[in-house]
Amino acid sequence: MEINNILGKSIQRESGNFDIDNAISPLKDRLKNHKVYDALKSIDDVKYFMEYHVYAVWDFMSIVKSLQIELTNVSIPWTPNRRPNIARMINEVVHGEESDIDDEGNPRSHFEIYLDAMSQLGCNRKFIDYLIKSIDEVNDLESIFERIPIDERVKDFTRYTFDVIKSEKVHCVASIFTYGREDLIPDIFIEILNELDSDNSYYSKLRYYLSRHIEVDGDVHGPIAKKMVQELCGTNAKLWRESTKVAKQCLEHRIKLWDSIYDLIISKKVPRQKIESY
Repeated sequence: MEINNILGKSIQRESGNFDIDNAISPLKDRLKNHKVYDALKSIDDVKYFMEYHVYAVWDFMSIVKSLQIELTNVSIPWTPNRRPNIARMINEVVHGEESDIDDEGNPRSHFEIYLDAMSQLGCNRKFIDYLIKSIDEVNDLESIFERIPIDERVKDFTRYTFDVIKSEKVHCVASIFTYGREDLIPDIFIEILNELDSDNSYYSKLRYYLSRHIEVDGDVHGPIAKKMVQELCGTNAKLWRESTKVAKQCLEHRIKLWDSIYDLIISKKVPRQKIESY
C-alpha cells in the first residue's frame, strides 16, 4: 500500500486548522520572482549559485535526521512507535534523502550527489569540504563559520536551521521541512544545460540531481510532509501559529540567501582566501 494512502486514512484536517500555505504565499511569490533567476545566464552563474546554495542542501539533512530522532524510536531497548504512520513517513524520507542512488547506481545522499555535480561543473568546493571535515573533528558550527569567508547571509540561513532544531519543537522542525525549505531550483538550470550540453555529456550529474530532486522531493516527500505537520499540530491553534511563524522566518532567510547569491553573481567575485589547518 502506498505511503500516501496509509497516512491519508489516519489524518483528517479540521476546518479550524490554520492555513500555512495561504500565510506564506506572499513570501513564496517573492522567491519565485526573485531577481537571481534572471541573473543565471551561463554555466559560470550556475556554479556561483551552487557554491552558496550547497549549504542549504547540507543543513537540510540535519532537519531530516532531527525529525527521524524525534518521530521514530531510536533508543535501545526498542519499543513500538506510538504513531507508526508518521514513523513510516519520516523513515521513507530519510531513505530517499540519505540513501538514494546516484547516476552510476551507487548509494549516495542527495547532498553527496549535489557535491558530485559541483565537481563535474568545476565549482569551488573548498569551503563546504572544509565545513564537513571540521564538523567531524570539532562539531562546533560557529567556530567553523568564523574560518569560512562566505556571505553572512548564507551563514545566517544555516544558523536559523539549527536554532529551530535546538528548540526541540518537533512541529516547528516539521514546518520548516515542509514549508520553509521547498527548494526552488530554477527551471533555467535545465534550460542552460540544454543549451550548453544538449548531449548531456559534460553536466550529466547536475541534470541527474535535478531530476531526482523533482521526482523524490516534489512528487513524493512534499505531499506526505504536509500530512505530517497536520498530524503533529492537530487542532492545537498554538502549534499551528508556531509552525506558521517558523515557516515564514525560514522563507525570509531563504530570500536573503537568494539575495546573497544574486550579489555574488553580479559581482563575479568568489572569496578564494586560503583556509589554514585542514
